[in-house]
Amino acid sequence: MRLPPGFRSPDSTKVCRLKKSLYGLRQAPRQWFAKLPGKLCEYGFVRTYADYSLFIYRQHDVFMGLLVYVDDIVLASNNAAASQKFKAYLHACFSIKDLGPLKYFLGIEIARGPEGMFLCQRKYALDIIEECGLLGAKSANFPIEENHKLALANGWELHDATRYRRLVGRLIYLTITRPELTYVVHVLSQFMQSPRDEHMDAA
Repeated sequence: MRLPPGFRSPDSTKVCRLKKSLYGLRQAPRQWFAKLPGKLCEYGFVRTYADYSLFIYRQHDVFMGLLVYVDDIVLASNNAAASQKFKAYLHACFSIKDLGPLKYFLGIEIARGPEGMFLCQRKYALDIIEECGLLGAKSANFPIEENHKLALANGWELHDATRYRRLVGRLIYLTITRPELTYVVHVLSQFMQSPRDEHMDAA
């Protein structure tokens, strides 16, 4: 909190009373993201052009990649001492909480092993299946029928296309770790404008 610009108080014992917290307001993410990049750039990070929420730090043989999602930060580094020093700097600026090694982020589960890292969206996929009411259904050997005729579907248009769009949107995110679904999701996404019953069944 800072005093409003131009405000002068003759009594030094008076303070501003906080009526509403910035956190939770519509302006909060913008204000937070306006402040954070400034501190990162002061430290030596550079914002990437490909993704404005990704910041890169390179000094000699030290590399750090920092990804920001609202108020969550993921830090990847090849130097443990450098990352500890940076976390101390960030804590001094914002009073952050270090949750340790990354285990779960935006629906992606991360497991480490001797051969490297393993990314999985099992819980995310189960949530999709449960939302569709198919948790007890039998599994299929293939994601879509061969020689499907979805483009020629002439069934009833869905009364509320929002459910279909949400489902296909969630399936698009699932292809991060399930690339074998890419073709199917591509086919389903062609009918976002006016989906029909056959499209929802296929999805």
